[in-house]
Amino acid sequence: MTLTLGAALLLGLAASGHCLVMCGGISAALGVATAKRADGKPRPALLVCYQVGRMLSYALAGLLLGGSLGGLVDLLDIEAVRRGLRVLSAIALLLAAMVAFGRLRDPGSGLGRHIWPKLAPIGRKLLPVTSLPRALGFGMVWGWMPCGFVYTVLVIATLQLDAVRAAATMLAFGVGTAPALIAAAFGAQTMARFIARPSGKRVAGTVLVASAALTFAGPWLADQSPWLHAWLPFVCTVG
Repeated sequence: MTLTLGAALLLGLAASGHCLVMCGGISAALGVATAKRADGKPRPALLVCYQVGRMLSYALAGLLLGGSLGGLVDLLDIEAVRRGLRVLSAIALLLAAMVAFGRLRDPGSGLGRHIWPKLAPIGRKLLPVTSLPRALGFGMVWGWMPCGFVYTVLVIATLQLDAVRAAATMLAFGVGTAPALIAAAFGAQTMARFIARPSGKRVAGTVLVASAALTFAGPWLADQSPWLHAWLPFVCTVG
């Protein structure tokens, strides 16, 4: 079982506070490095395109990693491996819940720190941003920066063992994070902080704990109560 798209979207909204800490400064600074309109303000289409590129990079990462791991597991076709990955999925969801509750430092941040130095020079070559393709390209590079929450969600998405589901999960998460960052880019700091209010972390943590429980116990619940098959797919996907 995995996060539904709705849960991933909610998780993105709830993670907005973390995103503002990690990326809010970048989002605001990009307004300075972006082509301006006649009134001296950044072109809105370029600011939005940054976010589109960032979300596309999330989806691409999910597509590549989810498809690769899913293909490998299909080749092995060993039930014990599938059960083990299900347990790992539940553990990853619980770890993400602890991060959302503020009980644990994000375990995914280390991966981002290894990847970002190789991609940062590409981003610098795209500055200043004067066109939609440059904004999209910079956004896609930005999506790989060392934001631990993103990489934690990527682990959860990858363990779905399906390229399309993993990509859709990451895209939904990215869409959820976008409102606060777009508001920050347009200078609406009060609105950005309202979107990213701390209560969202508790909501995200609760969703993740519930998802972990369903991931771990889903097959048993389905076997014990066949009628659950009628509604369980709406909550999660049985692998």
